[in-house]
Amino acid sequence: MNFYHSTASTFIADNKPIEEAFERITHLGIGAHQDDLEFMAFHGILSCFYKNDLWFGGVTCTNGGGSARSGAYASYTDKDMIGIRRHEQEQAAYVGRYGMMVQLDHSSSAIKDSNNTTLQEDLQKILLATQPSIVYTHNPADKHDTHIGVLVAAIRAIRSLSPDQRPQTVYGCEVWRSLDWMPDEHKILLDVGGNDNLAMSLNGLFDSQIAGGKRYDLATLGRRRANATFFSSHATDEAEQLWFAMDLSPLAHDDTLDITEYITRYLQKFVDDVNQKLNTQLGRV
Repeated sequence: MNFYHSTASTFIADNKPIEEAFERITHLGIGAHQDDLEFMAFHGILSCFYKNDLWFGGVTCTNGGGSARSGAYASYTDKDMIGIRRHEQEQAAYVGRYGMMVQLDHSSSAIKDSNNTTLQEDLQKILLATQPSIVYTHNPADKHDTHIGVLVAAIRAIRSLSPDQRPQTVYGCEVWRSLDWMPDEHKILLDVGGNDNLAMSLNGLFDSQIAGGKRYDLATLGRRRANATFFSSHATDEAEQLWFAMDLSPLAHDDTLDITEYITRYLQKFVDDVNQKLNTQLGRV
């Protein structure tokens, strides 16, 4: 499969032919950076782990060249980091038994360019070849500009397909901003407990980021446990670990829905909830 950048790579851990590997994908993660999938789409990885009828496929959109670095990696060039981060992502695909792992090698600046459609076109090819039932990607309230660029490209790529080729379910997952603020009745609760060994193995593979000054491995596990504990104030925990997501399926199936208006509805419900609780205690209701 040919992508916009000739440097894009496709890794098949079990050496299946590419067409066969793509066709078996049932759960597809579309992330901006190396390690995003392991943090936000672990539910999909875990759902498919050692299953013969379910396969997780990964797509990383950026090349990793702009990564933060310090310590042992402080003197590494962008070119060095691109190679290291690609290798780390392939290691994760091997450990997590992904059905395929594609790294598209786009720059963050290109993804953030609203006039650049090359990522959307690459994602369209992957979606056509895989036709997964479930897609995990970033959510519209994420605070990272590159994540938003990937989200928009992913939704546009899905909408470019015929209705029968589109995924049934699309999850917008938390990464660079928790979705704790969403009203509970609208949160998608992804149970990600039950296999800490796999979770820690995957998170720990990205040494260039951990040793380079960002303890994503600890922060991710901490958020999963915090989500489970703080989800309900009046009930015991029903799950050991939770990752929150937003249901983006309506955006995938109704081309008339505007992404900004869609997220604004959730934000307004948050504002209304905060105001209602305060006004009740202030005697204004």
